[in-house]
Amino acid sequence: MPAGPRAMRKPGRGETGMRDLLGALLLLLPVGLLIVSVGGSCSFAPDGPAEDPNSGPTVNVAERLTEYASASRFPLRVPDVPFRANSTDRGPVQGGGTAVRVGYITPDADYLAFVQTDGSTEGVLATESGAAGRGSGAPTPAGTTSAGGLTWEIFRSPGGEPFRVATLPGNPQVRLLVTGSADEAAFGTLADALPKARVLPGRTG
Repeated sequence: MPAGPRAMRKPGRGETGMRDLLGALLLLLPVGLLIVSVGGSCSFAPDGPAEDPNSGPTVNVAERLTEYASASRFPLRVPDVPFRANSTDRGPVQGGGTAVRVGYITPDADYLAFVQTDGSTEGVLATESGAAGRGSGAPTPAGTTSAGGLTWEIFRSPGGEPFRVATLPGNPQVRLLVTGSADEAAFGTLADALPKARVLPGRTG
């Protein structure tokens, strides 16, 4: 007489426990891998994880500015600062002129943007505040400060970072702009490096 279907059997306690343990391990494995990968670029801080200032791209400022200088109508300065450069850019300024930008990351993982231009103060402020989206509304005058042997005009937008603009003597007239989340000490370090910076002559003719 053929045997009928076997009755369903409730798994033993030991079988259920082992199966659940294996399932939990499989769920926790991706989480553990994610924690390990994130841990390589973050460090513990009381207010939350902080970006590693040494992570991310690094660019050779002297090399890139040398390329830009060959097509520039004004000389470019290459300051020697203890910050990591992570970006460079070259583009038009509102109202005429060209802006050459270098982005730096400080040891505290803050950002500092250094802009050199033959455009007007109004033009470079409009261009940089609009491109960066810092604050709301056009930056307005907020006093002056001295650093690196230069007088810097300070401009601010509501809720935004300060824009510091200095005009260099000479012809063509060159303006420098510094902004970003970095503190005054970092700005001072960059400003103090400018008088000793290597100068790359612009194109002639």
